[in-house]
Amino acid sequence: MHYGVLALALPVFVLAFTLEVLAARYLPDDRTVGINARDSATNVAMGLGNLVVTGVWRVALLAGYATLYAVTPLRLGSYGALSILALVLCDDLAYYAYHRAHHEVRALWAVHVVHHSSERYNFSTAVRQPWLVPTAMPFWLPLALLGFTPVQILTQEAVSLFFQFFLHTERIGKLPRPIEFVFNTPSHHRVHHGTNAGYLDRNYGGILIVWDRLFGTFQAEGERVRYGLTTNITGYSPWLVFSHELRAIGRDLRAATSWRDRAGHLLRGPGWRPVPVPVPVAAAAAAA
Repeated sequence: MHYGVLALALPVFVLAFTLEVLAARYLPDDRTVGINARDSATNVAMGLGNLVVTGVWRVALLAGYATLYAVTPLRLGSYGALSILALVLCDDLAYYAYHRAHHEVRALWAVHVVHHSSERYNFSTAVRQPWLVPTAMPFWLPLALLGFTPVQILTQEAVSLFFQFFLHTERIGKLPRPIEFVFNTPSHHRVHHGTNAGYLDRNYGGILIVWDRLFGTFQAEGERVRYGLTTNITGYSPWLVFSHELRAIGRDLRAATSWRDRAGHLLRGPGWRPVPVPVPVAAAAAAA
């Protein structure tokens, strides 16, 4: 079902990006960072790689969902319109948990960092997706236990991704306040992609922004957004985009002097560093 939705959505994505390119060419706006051909090509390459890996992984995903659906006595997916509402809410909460964890746990950030590694922000950025997709599975398994069918879960995941594609643009300003209060919008998601100090680790929502308001991770857009990473990569190689944080973790693990520090490099936040062990005064004096 995910691929069926994608097949229908692909022409829409191409049209939207084409219009954005034409706008950048004929309606320049100094408030945008613009579109770079090499960057966009890298985004597409990452998206194609994600599709291939996801297609292979989907067999295990379906098996996991089907197994849990078969053993649970719950059937929240069987109540018509109420089930659709419940599915949207549960899926979006699962996405919030997945998204936040992939920012706050470095081993997971090494997967998700792919999506944040561009210094530009346009519709092609939306398809700059990771290749290590299995890290998402645990966050959606509870939906099968609640009694949503595998088809329902996969379809709603695809609908959410379709919605989120349109968040990745600088060409849409702020929307009417009721919409901005409830839903994720391009303005909210620009903040999420920002490296400004006040924008880091904010606005994790998928379709809705209410989870961020509830859990204290919301930040409205104010100052102009600087996109990318706090330490940006230099290059457009898809392999570099895929592997740079994984290799950085490997270097930190090799340099670590204790298992506690190794666990910290994997399980703490991306910016975590071990606290240096203080040198005793007597030893420092002797060394001097």
